[in-house]
Amino acid sequence: MQLSIFNGNLQISWEWYEQFLTLNLNQTFVIPLNHIKSVSTAEPVSSWTEIRSPGTSIPGIIKAGTYYSSRGKEFWYVTQDKNYLAVELKDEPFQRIILTIDHHQDWAERINQSIPNSEIAN
Repeated sequence: MQLSIFNGNLQISWEWYEQFLTLNLNQTFVIPLNHIKSVSTAEPVSSWTEIRSPGTSIPGIIKAGTYYSSRGKEFWYVTQDKNYLAVELKDEPFQRIILTIDHHQDWAERINQSIPNSEIAN
């Protein structure tokens, strides 16, 4: 995946295999920066009570796709890495998008600096 900030939006572009594993038809997620409440690099809360629909889950290897929990609808693309980037959203279909990416700290800082009236939650 590739992240970019362009024209007041966070853009997440997916590789074909990421789209396949998440059963996601969208090649790019475009999220207005003013719809981002906060960004964190802390390990996100996850539990066995989440309902995957649709997506892929191999415990300890990958968690990818749409998940429903008591927190609401979330999108996950997390691998064995611990480089978490959790984006809390408002006025979007997902309440959170959770990723593991290289340079997660740098991305958290970039996004937080770009959010109007940012709430830094690292």
